Amino acid sequence: MRPVRKARLSEGVVDAIRRMIVADGFAPGDKFHSENDLTAKLGVGRSSIREAVRILEVTGQLTVSHGKGIFIGNADTHPFEGFVDWLKNNDRSLMEHFEVRLIIEPETARLAALAAASADIARLAEVHAEFLHNARLGLTAETIECDCEFHRLLGKASGNTVLAALTESMITSMFDDWISSFHTPGRMEKTVGEHGRILDAIRARDAAAAHAGMADHLHNAIRDIKASSGI
Repeated sequence: MRPVRKARLSEGVVDAIRRMIVADGFAPGDKFHSENDLTAKLGVGRSSIREAVRILEVTGQLTVSHGKGIFIGNADTHPFEGFVDWLKNNDRSLMEHFEVRLIIEPETARLAALAAASADIARLAEVHAEFLHNARLGLTAETIECDCEFHRLLGKASGNTVLAALTESMITSMFDDWISSFHTPGRMEKTVGEHGRILDAIRARDAAAAHAGMADHLHNAIRDIKASSGI
């Protein structure tokens, strides 16, 4: 396998692992390469491998047993069925994550509307456009990366260095939120519109609208995840 030259998560890392499963003759239930092996084989950082494995785990293509390793999932499982099974085992922690985000992120958006520099707004608009492009192409991994970056930029634009660092840490530790959102039917398309409204509010320096837009965005994601999975 040729190394995937990307510092962060990309569709290429996910696809490379899928191809490796086929090329190396792995069958459902087989133990797969370790994170260290995948890092060496694909030439990317451990965080990229871990995030790509998590995406494949959510759709049932891989399973991770802590202390034992990574295993090949059931090839006959539909990706959405795999997601629902994963979600039922992780619903409590996922909802706790969203509870924390609802405390922090609406206020982050409000502060960003008041404090964002022109360069911050331009970068938010650029990432939003990239998000839209990747969503239209159906590039789930790339769209997740853009979504994380949009929220990270909001933390920076708030002008509060502690809040920016907290947002960075939250995005890293709560990566499952973004995965679950974008495996929920229709959520990717809805997020495009919701991010757009938050961006418009920040451009207009409308702090109340930015706060409300972020709160709506998170509440809508929770509702859609619950409705699609039955949790």
